[in-house]
Amino acid sequence: MTHAAQPAGTDDRIDQLIRDTLAPQVEAIDQGLYPGDFMRALGSLGGFGAALPLEASGLGGDLPAQIDIIARVARTCGSTSFLTWCQATCAWYLHRSDNQAVKDRYLQAIASGRLLAGTGMSNAVKHLAGIERINLRGHREGDGYRISGALPWVSNLGPDHLLIVAAALDEGGYVMFAVPPGADGLTLRACPTFAGLEGSGTYGVRLKDLFVPPQDVLSGPEGFDAYVQGFKPGFLLMQIGMGAGLVQASLDTIHATNQRLQHVNSYLDDQEGDLERDLQQLVARTRELALQGRDAPLLSVLRARALGSELSLRATQSAALHAGAAGYLMSSPAQRRLREALFVAIVTPALKHLRKEIHALEQRQAA
Repeated sequence: MTHAAQPAGTDDRIDQLIRDTLAPQVEAIDQGLYPGDFMRALGSLGGFGAALPLEASGLGGDLPAQIDIIARVARTCGSTSFLTWCQATCAWYLHRSDNQAVKDRYLQAIASGRLLAGTGMSNAVKHLAGIERINLRGHREGDGYRISGALPWVSNLGPDHLLIVAAALDEGGYVMFAVPPGADGLTLRACPTFAGLEGSGTYGVRLKDLFVPPQDVLSGPEGFDAYVQGFKPGFLLMQIGMGAGLVQASLDTIHATNQRLQHVNSYLDDQEGDLERDLQQLVARTRELALQGRDAPLLSVLRARALGSELSLRATQSAALHAGAAGYLMSSPAQRRLREALFVAIVTPALKHLRKEIHALEQRQAA
């Protein structure tokens, strides 16, 4: 994915970090290792702030540059690309906030990887789409807010990580806020074992009478709708990087196995050339939308994000079928990517969620 110029050597250093630090740990990450050292090192190279200005510990690039970094991580480890998305998205939330106090407090630390952060917006995003009830609720108290509730799973978390979530207010509207590590009223609990993404630092979160001071508020109820509309295109488009990287890795597998098995692999659906064409079209469309920023048509963004999920599922299944029995071994990247691609289609907004929103917007336009 072609993007704005970065400081000399940044891309090479990130690629070397992926090769030297991430690649040797991929199987351990799949089995539950959280790659904290890699995440902090990636942050020090600007891996979470490619689209942020230099003064925010960013690279002064653009959103396509951030999507490209997520994709390059995903080509080696889909689980860690999700963590990269989580961290970059938290930086994106803060960058888009109008509250300078919360930006001053957290943005540079998150963009540089000195402070790792989990985004717990899944429930709120689904609630706003009319899919489920919101789990966090609260009310104004003085110049802040008092919040309680629970979220079943939030990723990229740990005892020393920041958390960003949103809650409904009893008096109406919503508030989005940061919860610093060790805050009074914050409890993390272990989650059941997942089929994949075991190294994603995913915990259940409980907030009990948590006080949110004004310097931790990203958006209050007055500007909440506009704030969400402002960050949502980037939120969605960065997720496409996860899928794009998995597709490219699957193409690598297909190409390698075809050196021996082209004579029989040629009978499979989703051949290398077809997948390569579809990937390039998705990457080009994603870049085009990302350069439009908050002005990108939401319907087009949702369609691109859905295509990212669909193509990930097609490509990873095709790679496993091309690899044959060797792709069914637990040590095979092909079967791991199948599970990671399923996550790309399940993580909020899930494919069914995307199709629901697409349908609603299409109906609205037709009316």
